[in-house]
Amino acid sequence: MNAFDTPKNPESLQSSLQQVLALLHKHRLVENLVHKQDMPKHTLVENLVHKQNHHALQKKLDQLHTADVAYILESLPLEDRLVVWDLVKAERDGDILLEVSDAVRESLIEVMDTHELVAAAEQLDADELADLAPDLPQQVVYEVMDGLDSKEREQLQSALSYPEDQVGSLMDFELVKIRADVTLEVVLRYLRRFDELPDHTDKIFVVDEADRVQGVLSLKTLLVSDPDALVETMMARDVVTFRPEDDSGDAAQAFERYDLISAPVVNAAGELIGRLTVDEMVDVIREESDSEVLSMAGLKEEEDLFASVWDSVKNRWAWLAINLVTAFVASRVIGVFEGAIEKLVALAALMPIVAGIGGNSGNQTTTMIVRALALGQLQTSSAMRLWRKELGVSTVNGLVWGGIIGLIASLLYGSFSLGVVMTCAMTLNLMLAATMGVMIPMLMVRFGRDPAMGSSVMITACTDSGGFFIFLGLASVFLL
Repeated sequence: MNAFDTPKNPESLQSSLQQVLALLHKHRLVENLVHKQDMPKHTLVENLVHKQNHHALQKKLDQLHTADVAYILESLPLEDRLVVWDLVKAERDGDILLEVSDAVRESLIEVMDTHELVAAAEQLDADELADLAPDLPQQVVYEVMDGLDSKEREQLQSALSYPEDQVGSLMDFELVKIRADVTLEVVLRYLRRFDELPDHTDKIFVVDEADRVQGVLSLKTLLVSDPDALVETMMARDVVTFRPEDDSGDAAQAFERYDLISAPVVNAAGELIGRLTVDEMVDVIREESDSEVLSMAGLKEEEDLFASVWDSVKNRWAWLAINLVTAFVASRVIGVFEGAIEKLVALAALMPIVAGIGGNSGNQTTTMIVRALALGQLQTSSAMRLWRKELGVSTVNGLVWGGIIGLIASLLYGSFSLGVVMTCAMTLNLMLAATMGVMIPMLMVRFGRDPAMGSSVMITACTDSGGFFIFLGLASVFLL
């Protein structure tokens, strides 16, 4: 194992990032000083200093795991990122491109020429190349495919034929399979012929003459059982299998539910065509979680932390525009009750409380609903029952916390009626928040949209406008 094959713990990873930042800072500082000096053979000295500084930084990068280099690249501004990327050894480019986020990968691919991209892609297996191919120029993909043998080319084309959210696009073609009518001793001798087993091999797939999956033999069973026993007597027949058309999110949940490390992928005839591994499923879970968080905030996609101003603007503008419209609607609701606010100034001080707690409550409900939908725990038929439950929770919270803030308001402004209005307004707005918190994600699902997309923005809009209207409306009726 090379030095850079050993992953770091979070503390040392942060230390490595700080060391790289320090080396980059030193590199810039020393080169600026040398550049300003007036000396004989200035160019030669400047080149020597440049190479010396780069050598120290490259030595540090060579010691890091591929995933750690990817983390460091994601944590650097574009200028420093490109300096570090140029110092990464060429044979590691492909693996690192797989590890970095989509946005950072795009910035790295932009500065690589065709030759570099082809060289990086050629280092990858067919399933890894399938992950990277959508981000590569078509010409690069064609050149790499020309260099593959017929089997690898067929595997790559198979993986690319499936959408990225299906199991087929994620399956690994490196696996170990055996027949059921051989002894464990034969299996052990067979395994010794491998230079190394495929990553995440915890079980061997047992197939018949037609490559149909019959069961699995775990390595643990293989090692502790009688070598003379037949595979068919020791294998597990209750096997979790996946089809290439299955949703990758559902597969990830199955891996979590059944504590899987690897699982076979079979076609309609039950023939073994690949496998899923836990590392891919962890990536799916992380990406879905990140996507959900970004969607709820109204972001179109994952954003490079150090992206250009224009790129960030394009990623954020849509829901900001929607938010602006909803904020204008809320302001017009307030405008309708200008007369009431002028007569009772306390309303202006108290109405943000009603709107704010409604928005917070609505976002709590929405977050819970979106998570349940993502995990497949909530069906449309259960929505009404869940809405009644959330309505009950909001009623209790409204009466309790609305009562407290109502008591405080009545003491501050010397008006018992104002306290009652405050309590009622908060209770009603929390009930509205609960209704919208359930309704908005369910409607998004019904219309085939991501239930998390902009839900936070829409909930806030409803509770702001609704809260202002309820509070000021009650105040106009009962206080003026």
